[in-house]
Amino acid sequence: MPAHTAPSTTKDPAAEAAEIVETYLRLHMIPDPDSARAYCAPDLEIRFTGNRPMRDPADATAFNKSRYKWVKKKFGPTHVVAGGTAEETIVYQTGTLYGEWPDGTPFEGNRYVDRYVVRHGKIVKMEVWNDSAEWLLVRAGLAKP
Repeated sequence: MPAHTAPSTTKDPAAEAAEIVETYLRLHMIPDPDSARAYCAPDLEIRFTGNRPMRDPADATAFNKSRYKWVKKKFGPTHVVAGGTAEETIVYQTGTLYGEWPDGTPFEGNRYVDRYVVRHGKIVKMEVWNDSAEWLLVRAGLAKP
């Protein structure tokens, strides 16, 4: 008779990585960079819009405060790249931004894509892209909508 094996208590690496990213983002967008930091590795690398290097969630929060009166994310799909493991999984989180520009003008529907590298349950890399720069060019009269 085969030996009985206990059910695995290990989560699927893809589901775990997606949960880490979504929880991090919810906290980060409160904004609560201190709580969000718990999901990040100490050597976190952030590459924000415009290729701006950052090292901490608080850096991104400070940048958002300089660009927007306030901003939030409306989460769309979270995409986990096939082949991820507990050692390393790539996650993309997509959706739209909404909020107000510094002058109080509201906006919504501003697309974003965030790419994360999750290693051993911690975010080690975050890359951020969105439409804000293009929208600001239109607002400044430097581009057509």
